[in-house]
Amino acid sequence: MKSRQRVLAALLALVSLPPLVALVEAVSYHVRNRNNGSIVSSGERREYLLYVPKSYDATRPTPLVVSMHGGGGWPAMQRDLSEWNRLAESHGFIVVYPSGLKDSGVRGWRVIRRGTGLAKDVRFISDLIDNLDQAYNIDPTRIYANGLSNGGGMAFVLSCTLSDRIAAVGMVAAAQMLPWSWCTDDRPVPMIAFHGTADPVVPYEGGTSWVWDGSFPDVSEWATNWARRNRCGPDTVESAVAADVTRRDSTDCADDAAVVLFTIHGGGHTWPGGEPLPEWFLGPTSRKVDATRQMWEFFQEHRLPMRPHGD
Repeated sequence: MKSRQRVLAALLALVSLPPLVALVEAVSYHVRNRNNGSIVSSGERREYLLYVPKSYDATRPTPLVVSMHGGGGWPAMQRDLSEWNRLAESHGFIVVYPSGLKDSGVRGWRVIRRGTGLAKDVRFISDLIDNLDQAYNIDPTRIYANGLSNGGGMAFVLSCTLSDRIAAVGMVAAAQMLPWSWCTDDRPVPMIAFHGTADPVVPYEGGTSWVWDGSFPDVSEWATNWARRNRCGPDTVESAVAADVTRRDSTDCADDAAVVLFTIHGGGHTWPGGEPLPEWFLGPTSRKVDATRQMWEFFQEHRLPMRPHGD
């Protein structure tokens, strides 16, 4: 009788195992992907995911990196794709992953057109920086913004609206939807960008795609326009980083506000050197260049010029 009871118990355990595993996995997924902070900005509850390295020293001004997810993404996804936490721990800076709001069921940044929604997103990032500055010793000359796709478009927006706070920006497969004429801020903002020539979402040579009924700009021309904005000289320096990666530097820029474009030949709508995304949908992820590490090296070269007291 006891033997039969043990067998029955074992069978019941086996039957209940898949739902239990599913429950554990669901809980684990929620824990891995949940945000850990929120603020109210423009009357909206906005969330973010914050990482403070173990080496943080409250007596020392600390750089802040703001990294923004793409359309349909979320903060933990951007963390895992970019692996900013790894560098934050080894180099001692704070990184925050703000969350866009859902618009028509898709989470993202409202960069398609100018308007109230875009202004609220800009205000959210500004308020978030203020909030973190109150809680931590943030170096005001070393605040950097970067993003993937729609988040890269938001980095462009911040360079035009918060250029007095953002020292430099980085972009990966950036979805640029606003025209250059929209950006009227005169301060030259250093910029580093990465884009694949086989990007199925944001075409390297510009044009339309399934994500938007408008037309994306040519990536190379976009970088040239940024160099013009930064009052760079007419000459550029091109170099081969790897067999399928080239780098173009615009030189002699105002305030040393360099403009750098990495072209990943055959690369997709992905973060080079980061966690791969589905290749069948978004294309290959290059392992020949680490966009995050390259960004951080670029950021370290640029600080926000401090205005004279009283200006």
